[in-house]
Amino acid sequence: MSFLNPKRLSCGVIILNPDREVLLCHVTGQSHWDLPKGGIDAGESPLQAALRETLEETSLRLHADALVDLGRFGYTAKKDLHLFATHLARIEVSGLRCESHYRDRLSGRQLPEMDGYGWFAFARIAALCTPKMAVVLRDRIDLGRVWCDLVAEQPRAEPFMMAAVRRTGDGNAALSDDAGLLGRGSLLVPALGCGGLA
Repeated sequence: MSFLNPKRLSCGVIILNPDREVLLCHVTGQSHWDLPKGGIDAGESPLQAALRETLEETSLRLHADALVDLGRFGYTAKKDLHLFATHLARIEVSGLRCESHYRDRLSGRQLPEMDGYGWFAFARIAALCTPKMAVVLRDRIDLGRVWCDLVAEQPRAEPFMMAAVRRTGDGNAALSDDAGLLGRGSLLVPALGCGGLA
């Protein structure tokens, strides 16, 4: 890597649920799905960038202390990824929306960067994501182990809390958090083994 032309850095969050699924966003005008992620701004840390991009692209406001730092990964010739992971309840994706837009070159209209959301089994990543993203998520990161580690860190004394997406005063979607637990690694899940994950 040249010091005169350093690689750009994109930061994002892998959001997993109790059913061993990952939240993916459909990229507007494209056939593939992606993680909520984006470029780091001047003065931001990778964590701050990942939280901001997730909020902009999904309207989910995550707690910084809920994220596990997975590190930096080679991605393309000009870009690296810095990824974090967290574990949330299987929220209803119909309440999610993208607040970041781009100008479509053909129509001139402002379009959201992401136009759909879904929970998907790890085994479907290769079919849904770009080949380069699939390499990161399937070959360089063991999502099954990440899932197990996130679940193992959860306190076992607290009750299971179902999360719901609600609209906030500014129109964003947010997780209901009456007990202050969401996004803090405190959601209990059924006791499932960690062997043989897809």
